[in-house]
Amino acid sequence: MKSQLRNFRKKFITYLAHEVALPYFKLIRKGYHFPYTIKDLQHAEDGTVGRALYHFFYNNDLEMLPHYEKHDVKHVVLNYPPTEKGEISLQCFMLANGRITAPVIFSVVIGFTIMPEAWKSFYKAWLRGRATPCLNKLDWFSLVPQPLSVVRQQIFTLKN
Repeated sequence: MKSQLRNFRKKFITYLAHEVALPYFKLIRKGYHFPYTIKDLQHAEDGTVGRALYHFFYNNDLEMLPHYEKHDVKHVVLNYPPTEKGEISLQCFMLANGRITAPVIFSVVIGFTIMPEAWKSFYKAWLRGRATPCLNKLDWFSLVPQPLSVVRQQIFTLKN
């Protein structure tokens, strides 16, 4: 029963990401262009956000999806895995950090509804988002060539 529930949740969250969120992103992200290819990321300097992003895709058997690159950079920089729990935790972080959009709110509501066993993790992500200065104006793509450790240190020690 538990494995069936996990399988359902995974399919449901994947469906929401690909069939609901992706069309939404295509509509609102006009002129959106991620300036890197997967090969660029593969050949990025060790220790950079770009190289970590390449490993994120490679180690999790993921493809780089157009219009999702900024989201994937957030996964890497904020250190949330591409799992159902990691996805909802990322959304809880972003909501608490001031990213109040329909997809973020919807993801958090769905996560809390179908994953009650992960509430503690979601709450920790929420607290972390509240404690982090607002990232709404951050140019996530500009982080790609920068050292990941430096980026994380700067983000989590910024002053409001």
